[in-house]
Amino acid sequence: MTRTTTRTALVTGGNRGIGLETCRQLVRAGLDVVLAARGRAAARGVGGAGARIRVEELDVTSRASVDACARRLTDAGVEVDVLVNNAGVYPTDSFFEVDEATWREALDVNLMGAFHTCQVFVPAMARRGWGRVVNVSSGLGAMTDNVPSPAAYGVSKAALNALTLVVSSAAGPAVKVNAVCPGWVRTDMGGSWAPTGVEKGADTVTWLATLPDSGPTGGFFRNRRRIPW
Repeated sequence: MTRTTTRTALVTGGNRGIGLETCRQLVRAGLDVVLAARGRAAARGVGGAGARIRVEELDVTSRASVDACARRLTDAGVEVDVLVNNAGVYPTDSFFEVDEATWREALDVNLMGAFHTCQVFVPAMARRGWGRVVNVSSGLGAMTDNVPSPAAYGVSKAALNALTLVVSSAAGPAVKVNAVCPGWVRTDMGGSWAPTGVEKGADTVTWLATLPDSGPTGGFFRNRRRIPW
């Protein structure tokens, strides 16, 4: 039977930067969006979205918070078809300067956050036979041509890339699971001097979130092109 209902995307860290712009682009692409963020997020800047945006409080570092969000969505009759793991932190300390608390925070947010959301939301995608997962990573976590850096950030993104491959294998071919490097983007995290606008930074995220059934899975992409791990 052909599904006629609108797909729903959950975007973590959706209250600003690349996450917020991804919410905007997904709404324009015809999806309903769950804008998820730590604290009481506001769907500001998604003008005209109306009922297409649902705001949810979500701390990806807490499995209990992710489970609670999933229960609220289930109770509301919302099925998550697309998961965009965008929430992230960017510590810039060198290896010999970074403290353990900063290292753990990078892993908790950038890696464990995606681990929690994938474990909670992807199994239902696999059962329904359709899903899209986009892990917002970084070329700074690539291991082919460089050492991941800055230390905590690079290692956490390299681990996120590995998780992408693991989830892709576990979910099966009907669920497209990919990682994306949005580039150096002008956001609160990237800084006002970054060369890439937020619209372009979110473009490949949105593209991967809306792939056709013939689209790729288990890949790492920038500017809609596959790049080395």
